[in-house]
Amino acid sequence: MGLLSGAARCLVRGADRVSRWTSKRGPRSFYKGRGTKGTGVRARDGKFVLVQEMVPELVVPELAGFRLKPYVNYRAPAGSDTPLTAEQLFREAAAPAVEKDVKDGTFDPAQLEKYGFDPAQDGRLFQLHPKNFPR
Repeated sequence: MGLLSGAARCLVRGADRVSRWTSKRGPRSFYKGRGTKGTGVRARDGKFVLVQEMVPELVVPELAGFRLKPYVNYRAPAGSDTPLTAEQLFREAAAPAVEKDVKDGTFDPAQLEKYGFDPAQDGRLFQLHPKNFPR
């Protein structure tokens, strides 16, 4: 939207319609929050019941002796790595194991899950996704 059309919209509709939507402008029950996930549910009597499974658990690795800082400057140059494609992922992760099994004579087409194949991709091309990495 251009500057002139935005200004005209403010004059025609009134400046109140384009102001920020806050909890003061909404109904009594409106609470904007900060975009976090809820950690429980409201019971019938209006009380908040905390559900332990909904509470986020932060897993922080031990960083003693770690040299890097958590801040990355916005002027830092972009990385030179190209995005990983499914074909590159297959060649790096599954192809060596497939070649080894073919040479040894132990390759079984019915056991493709061993190489990261997802049976849910029935009828589609074989794609190796990062979540299916062979471990």
